Amino acid sequence: MIQKRIGQWAIMAVAVPLAAAGARRISHTIEARRGPSGISRMLSKGADLLRPQRAKRRRRFW
Repeated sequence: MIQKRIGQWAIMAVAVPLAAAGARRISHTIEARRGPSGISRMLSKGADLLRPQRAKRRRRFW
């Protein structure tokens, strides 16, 4: 039971961010070579679904 939870955690903590980074990198490579296409847009949208890029936090008092 605990091993199953550790395995699930490992997948969520390691594999998903790596898959998102790989999809984003492939998307950028395709766009650099051939320009924007449906495949490159699909890859970047998929990467955003897996792991969205976070906007920088705004400072409240500065």
